[in-house]
Amino acid sequence: MNNKILIFSATYNEILNIDNFIKSINELNLPINILLIDDNSPDNTWKKIEEYSKSKKNIHLIIRKKKEGLDTAHKMAYNYSIINNYDFLITLDADMSHDPKKIPEFINELKTNAFVIGSRYMKGGKCDMKGLRLFMSYLGNKFIKWILNIDCQEFTSSYRGFNLKRLKNFDLQNISSRGYSFFMETIYHIHNKGFIIKQIPIYFKDRKKGKSKIPKIEIFRTLLNVLRLKIFK
Repeated sequence: MNNKILIFSATYNEILNIDNFIKSINELNLPINILLIDDNSPDNTWKKIEEYSKSKKNIHLIIRKKKEGLDTAHKMAYNYSIINNYDFLITLDADMSHDPKKIPEFINELKTNAFVIGSRYMKGGKCDMKGLRLFMSYLGNKFIKWILNIDCQEFTSSYRGFNLKRLKNFDLQNISSRGYSFFMETIYHIHNKGFIIKQIPIYFKDRKKGKSKIPKIEIFRTLLNVLRLKIFK
């Protein structure tokens, strides 16, 4: 029996990357659908996606009126996947920092695991970030692991997969953290529900086109939310 699979990414001002992103996924020649939620990108990313959706029936687009944040987009995608009876949901960034060629490995692992995350910091993983940015990311993930006492090397990557049929008593709507803290808290709740966190190594590439949208203060917000979860659990 074939699994019904949805690939999701949130987009905002990704006009320089969206062509490569969609083509890379479709070149896998897999029976999968793509959902893109765009926050009314000023650079008209949504128009480019709309063009693709007219000729590619596996591409679905939701346009929101304004920038509402990554956490709400991921919650919307999760709800969409359940309503439309998908078996697997795989999420990743549209800026090509996550290699779509890893998707088949995610699919294979989801056949026997409830949750899969791509890790830059496990054995076999690789990360193009350098300097202070790499230091803060690496140290931040180590800090989260230590405080929450969860055997996982990666908490903040959005390259992850959900086996929706196995995650019966889990719902992204219950995650309270906003922004990038949302990704960390998702791991926390999945762990607390008793699900195994399956990690696979990924190569995180620095975006070559467009600008990063991660506020520099976000790492500190995430660390504060880690302490909140630890103290008020």
